[in-house]
Formats: sequence, structure tokens, C-alpha cells
Amino acid sequence: MRPRRSVLAVPGSSTKMIEKAKGLPADAVFLDLEDAVAPAAKADARANVIAGLNSPGWGDQIRVVRVNDWTTEWTYADVIAVVQGAGANIDAILLPKVTSAAQVIALDLLLTQLEKADGLPVGRIGIEPQIENALGLRNIDEIATAGPRVQTLVFGPADFMASINMRTLVVGEQPEGYDTGDAYHHILMTILLAARAHGLQAIDGPYLQIRDVDAFRRAAGRTAALGFDGKWVLHPSQIDAANEIFRPRQSDYDHAELILDAYEFHTSVAGGARGAVMLGDEMIDEASAKMARVIAAKGRAAGLARTQTFTPPAD
Repeated sequence: MRPRRSVLAVPGSSTKMIEKAKGLPADAVFLDLEDAVAPAAKADARANVIAGLNSPGWGDQIRVVRVNDWTTEWTYADVIAVVQGAGANIDAILLPKVTSAAQVIALDLLLTQLEKADGLPVGRIGIEPQIENALGLRNIDEIATAGPRVQTLVFGPADFMASINMRTLVVGEQPEGYDTGDAYHHILMTILLAARAHGLQAIDGPYLQIRDVDAFRRAAGRTAALGFDGKWVLHPSQIDAANEIFRPRQSDYDHAELILDAYEFHTSVAGGARGAVMLGDEMIDEASAKMARVIAAKGRAAGLARTQTFTPPAD
């Protein structure tokens, strides 16, 4: 899948911010019709999103629309309007507050009807379920496997914190009194494991203190260390930090490519058909190659170039 290191949230009610998003280096942009738009502005926001998606100036960003959740009166109208109006320019629909596979299946069926009616390739528009409450986390495996359109699992921290009565108002920071470990670890690992078990990407939610980039780096660094693929950004100042944190370091990327080259050579007949060999002071084997493939793939997707090459040992 294409990288989603930085996922920029853009209110659908702001034509100015939609236009600005086109020139920013975020991997993905989602135009929001949900929390960032007041109820009285929903209809106008749909028109803004359609116009923005259809206007020139977009780069390689993944373009996503977050619709309202199925418990509201706006969901079906959101989906119909944006797909009929700009379906060819939408990569995925972000569905918030998902609690069951049935909600994903309902969106899948509606998208299929719209694609058929409008002559769009059936199945091209992906679905990104957002996990925002305890029930959604409990049902995460069913949600992750609700259909082939599902591309990512997205953590929605603010609503989730409210759903479990977490005692803090600072999204992304540890609640006061929780002085050992990470209060979010179980939630994050559950989302990550479901994503990896079913071949999906895992995306962390936002850090709301947008002026504190150092704190954003700390929060992003924790989920990047676990293995998440990216994080939401709420302000352009967070984009470069997310892109940097969720791509491999150059030294790690170079080392991964060296491991792959060395393993390929040494397991070949010409290299002695050995399964475990030394690369410098390090023993490498099939498990090493598996880990290296992950780092190398992320580095290539992020556009990193090798600075070291493997030289087979002389006979």
C-alpha cells in the first residue's frame, strides 16, 4: 500500500484550508465532514469537498473523505454526494465510530451501488474504519475483515478516551495518576495486531496540542516504535515530523538492504546455499530477512536511496 506516514485532517467547511492542503507534503489528506463541521454547515461542506477534490493542484497525496457515522442522519447523504460528485478523485472513505462489521458492510454496499451507477471501477474506493470506542475495539477483527475495501485501521483517541471514562482532557498524554507504563498500550497494540493479522495499515490518531511539536514527536515516536504506519496531523507544522518519524532512519534502511542482499547471495548455490551466515559481526538468517524486508519496503516507499552496497566475499 502507499505510505500514510502523515495524514492531514482538513475541515470540509474551509475552502481556504482545502486549497492549502494541496501543496503540503502530507502522504494523505482527509477532508472532514464529521467533527470538524458544525451541523448547520454539513451541506455546504459537502459542496466544498466536492469542489476541492475536482479542482487541479493535487499532488501524490492519498485523498480521503471522512463522512459522518451511521448513527447520525447525514451518513448516506455524505457518501452519495461526494461519490457522485467526485468519486473518480476519492481514494477512500474514512468511516468514524465503527462498532461492528455490519457498518463497514453497509458502506461497502452503498459504494458498490454508486460506483455501478456512475461507471466507476467497482471496489476502487477503499474504506478506513476508525476505532473510537470500547465496542469497536472488542469487534476489531470482524471490522478488519468486513470486506476487501478495508485498507487501514485508524485510532480515534479523543472519543475512545471518553468511551472508557479515562480521567484526562489532554488527548495523547498519560492521564494524571497513571505513572507506570502507557495507558494506551493495550488499545494501540490491539489495533496494530488486528491490522497486521489482516494485511492492513495501522494509523494513530491526532495529538491536539498543535503548537508543541516536541510533544507531538514524543507521541508519534511511541506508536512508530510499536510498528504503526503513520499518524494524523492537525497542522502543517506536524507534517515533517510525522514523515521523518514514520520512515526508517537512513542507517537502518541501508542495513536492511545489505541484509537482504547478503541473505539472497549466501542462500544461493553460488553463495554456498547456507541458511545462516555472518554479515560483519552479525549472524543473519530467514528471520533477519523477514525483519529487513519490512524496513526496506518502508524505506523504498518513503523514497530513500541506498548509500551502501553489498559486495560478495571473495572465494
